[in-house]
Amino acid sequence: MTPLVARSAHEAHLYMDLQPCGCGQGRFPRGATVLTLPDGELARRYAGPCEGCGTTREFLFRLPAGPVEVEQGFRYGGTEPSRLIDAGEWLWVAENHARGVPAGVAGLPEADRRRCRLRLTAAVAALDEVVKFVPPGGARVPFTAVWTALGRSVYQREPGRFRAGRLAAVRSAYAGVLRRLD
Repeated sequence: MTPLVARSAHEAHLYMDLQPCGCGQGRFPRGATVLTLPDGELARRYAGPCEGCGTTREFLFRLPAGPVEVEQGFRYGGTEPSRLIDAGEWLWVAENHARGVPAGVAGLPEADRRRCRLRLTAAVAALDEVVKFVPPGGARVPFTAVWTALGRSVYQREPGRFRAGRLAAVRSAYAGVLRRLD
């Protein structure tokens, strides 16, 4: 098995969730072990049974060669675009997280507010990942930044959602709701 390159554990787990088993189930309980690759580098192996059919699911991710800088706040990766998850998938993730937040958040009980904060924090981080695919000086995410069936379907459904200005406006709206939850 060729190791994949994930920029963070958050990105690795999201990638695994986006790769469904043959039965269609995406998530699975996963145990992790660190192992040494033939080239001497370290990798993390995740494995566990599919919740739908019991088939063993397994993923291998190369660990970074050196220490990873930890930024304040929740992030999926560094400054470079993902090589695992395409721009369309990131937008799908952002929209799915945001969709779980009701329109009126002011009167929610604290447990619901906490859940909404987590969802919006992940949505903002996913939008930040989409923006990384906009070329320097560019106005939009190019279609070449989507390589999966899910990503292409999101992009083709409404390409205007991939304009840099629109992405910034949506991010600002999510961040505004997030501030009201504090």
